[in-house]
Amino acid sequence: MRTIGLTGGIGSGKSAVADILRELGAFVIDADAVAHEVYRPGSDGWREVVEAFGGEIAGPSGEIDRGKLAAIVFGDRAQVERLNRIVHPRTRDLVSERVSTARGSGERAAVVEVPLLFEAGWEEMFDEVWVVAAPEETVIGRVVEARDIDAGSVRSRMRAQLSNEDRLGRADVAIDNSRSLDDLRGSVTEAWRRFVAGTEPKDSR
Repeated sequence: MRTIGLTGGIGSGKSAVADILRELGAFVIDADAVAHEVYRPGSDGWREVVEAFGGEIAGPSGEIDRGKLAAIVFGDRAQVERLNRIVHPRTRDLVSERVSTARGSGERAAVVEVPLLFEAGWEEMFDEVWVVAAPEETVIGRVVEARDIDAGSVRSRMRAQLSNEDRLGRADVAIDNSRSLDDLRGSVTEAWRRFVAGTEPKDSR
């Protein structure tokens, strides 16, 4: 079984690409969803996060309030790194377990959607890394329309992430999501067919 690490910045369209790949037959793993398991009340990860950032981030049921946690770490590189040291290794272990399960089930390919793939240093986990990208103003318009957030906040989040140029410079395959959904589907389908055929990566911009 071969593997793809799928990444991109806020509003780039990673989830849309993951959905298309799922339709094409890929076994898709959402690393963000897996990371939520690290925060499960009573788990070792939960205990470490609460000890590191204070009991006030846990609600009455013990669930960690992701909004409160984000307010503590956002914009503070040291705090972000502290959180990542707790969450990333555990998430990686859980993702690896799911990839192994997919391999044992006879899946032909697994796709892992990882927003912070490069930041977490996960490149070597995958046969190929696919990066989804779109122009900044396109991304801002999409995020403002889809979420309860203003353009300035979107720009701040984008500045806190790697740039498109940085990601694309490290990609095996670049997926351009600046046009229509049909165009995106065509690009992803072409890249997928090449991937499952085992041929060399081609830029899909």
